[in-house]
Amino acid sequence: MTPTLLAASPLNPLFVKALQTKYSVIGPMSHDALMAHPDRELIEVIAAGGESKVPASMMDALPALKLISVMGVGYDGVDVGHAIQRGAMVTHTPNVLNDDVADLAIALMLSVTRRIPQAHQFVRAGEWAKGGLPLATKLSGMRLGIVGMGRIGQAIAHRAEAFGMPIAYTARSAKSNLPYTFVADIEALASQVDMLTLITPGGAGTHHMVNAAVLKALGPKGYIVNVARGSVIDEAALVEALQTGVIAGAGLDVFENEPTPLPALLTMDNVVLTPHVGSATDATRQAMADLATANINRHFAGEPLETPVPEC
Repeated sequence: MTPTLLAASPLNPLFVKALQTKYSVIGPMSHDALMAHPDRELIEVIAAGGESKVPASMMDALPALKLISVMGVGYDGVDVGHAIQRGAMVTHTPNVLNDDVADLAIALMLSVTRRIPQAHQFVRAGEWAKGGLPLATKLSGMRLGIVGMGRIGQAIAHRAEAFGMPIAYTARSAKSNLPYTFVADIEALASQVDMLTLITPGGAGTHHMVNAAVLKALGPKGYIVNVARGSVIDEAALVEALQTGVIAGAGLDVFENEPTPLPALLTMDNVVLTPHVGSATDATRQAMADLATANINRHFAGEPLETPVPEC
């Protein structure tokens, strides 16, 4: 009998393609539709993306639930505590996207300081013949602060070293194996750097950790780059800081309410925006789909899961 899986939200096509070779995939669907589905009591696995919401109510609709497999490194939309109470494992796809996200972080740093999007449009619009662009800001040698020093944070730091950037960071604890300066408080970190880059997990513990006070500490020559979660920044406070010169600029790949950033961000000349594409390359998305599928395959084979989340 082919196992039936529930998709928590629309899944990446690569994930769907991999799953459909062995499984029947249903959903996403409303709670009422799920409760009425004839296979509901047999479903052992929820397949999810990094932005999926998997609340307790979805889990409780599936009495046989044993696994939630997330195609993404972030899983803050999953009620992990409730999954553990239910005896279900949660897996994600770390490591395979480290390089892509770190590359994008550096690209956003360069884009916002060197004003690359503006330069691109300047040439396309035929303005070059009329004169040169205003001077931009040098990235090399800037003091870099990284919020979150996990695998991706370390990959960003490794790249930043090539730009001669002194590096400091904040995290839950100091990493004794790293040569960078640990600062326990994010506001203190912001006051000591020129470029503040965010790669910390989302969720309640980091919600709006970048607020008006942190932005003020970063200062009028400071830049912020976010490749973490939109919820980490108070977006309204960020808009005000950008509009009033409290900080110099921002490079943002994530937003509080995707896919609709605050309208003011769309009109600012000191902001570079990308549509949550940190891991969006063919090779990495395939690797993520393969790993998320491998965890499901291992579950049904009775084998140890490859990448359970730390809580599990």
